[in-house]
Amino acid sequence: MRRRRQLKRSNLIMYALIVLGLILSLSAPRIPRLIEGGYSRSLYRWLSGPLSRLTGIFPFSLAETLTVGLVLIGLFRLVALVRRLRKAPGNTVRKIPRALGRLALALVVVWVAFNMLWGLNYSRLPFADIAGLPVQPGTAAELKELALYLTERANDLRANVSEDDRGVMMLADGVRGALARADRGFALAAKIYPALGGLYGRPKGVLLSRLWSYTGITGMYFPFTAEANVNIDIPHFMLPATAAHEMAHQRGFAREDEANFLAYFACSLHPDADFQYSGTMLALLNTMSALYRADPDAYAEVRELYSPGLNRDLRDWAEYWRRHEGPVERASNKINDSYLKANRQPDGVQSYGRMVDLLLAMYRQGKIN
Repeated sequence: MRRRRQLKRSNLIMYALIVLGLILSLSAPRIPRLIEGGYSRSLYRWLSGPLSRLTGIFPFSLAETLTVGLVLIGLFRLVALVRRLRKAPGNTVRKIPRALGRLALALVVVWVAFNMLWGLNYSRLPFADIAGLPVQPGTAAELKELALYLTERANDLRANVSEDDRGVMMLADGVRGALARADRGFALAAKIYPALGGLYGRPKGVLLSRLWSYTGITGMYFPFTAEANVNIDIPHFMLPATAAHEMAHQRGFAREDEANFLAYFACSLHPDADFQYSGTMLALLNTMSALYRADPDAYAEVRELYSPGLNRDLRDWAEYWRRHEGPVERASNKINDSYLKANRQPDGVQSYGRMVDLLLAMYRQGKIN
């Protein structure tokens, strides 16, 4: 009897926590200042920092291990269900509604846990407000000016990085070495914007990176282990910026446009040329995309200024993704688009392009130099 009461009490507490989590998750977009101070800069850091350092003890991605394990368990359960349907169809069918109810409850719990561990960061104050950057749409002339600066900077940095025997940029100390020094840029960025600080585990390469490329995924932050996961199969010139992007997520900046901007910002402060080059190329590609939409002639004019090294890296990048495109990549892109829209980014995958507004705001203030 006592055991039954304890079980009921535990269930009541669990359901109460789920309801509170749902209420907070649904109301978060209306209270960004409260989320910023009460969650992103406090509770989130208290949870994610220690968790990230704990999982960082392991040299491999726990997120990848858990995901693969769950997929295998799911397949095993599916096969077992098919077998039971064949042996005792009537009895098995009667149990399905209850099983679906448990699954629905589990999904709600996961969704609430996702929000408590990280998802509420989608509702924090925009980084422009945190940094005091007056964001406004740029003119075609401003975009061209920014693109010219970034092109000149990228050309200069390209001369200071290593190349492989194809003349394509390579990380001199390899992927492992690059990931080990990825935090140096954020350590310097935190001196300017303390919200970027904190102690976290290093980004991790994914063993199944080649398979990730067929989905178009270059990196992923996994809130349940607080790990910044990186596709280490992609061409080297974009790998440091990708790691920095996931590290921005790790520091509580969930919006894709902001994570891209912060990846550039952290890389631009990094003491090593390969990180500076990678971040500058991320900013340049996004700026050039915006410039092409605003003024194709100006885009063509700036594009002619790319150095031979830049062109080799970009050709290698394009050829890499051409080898991996297909139905899996297109389906993954649609899933990612739906995920972003579900998390209050109405532009979906297009939200990645809005980082240019942040770049222009910083450029106008003379902070990009």
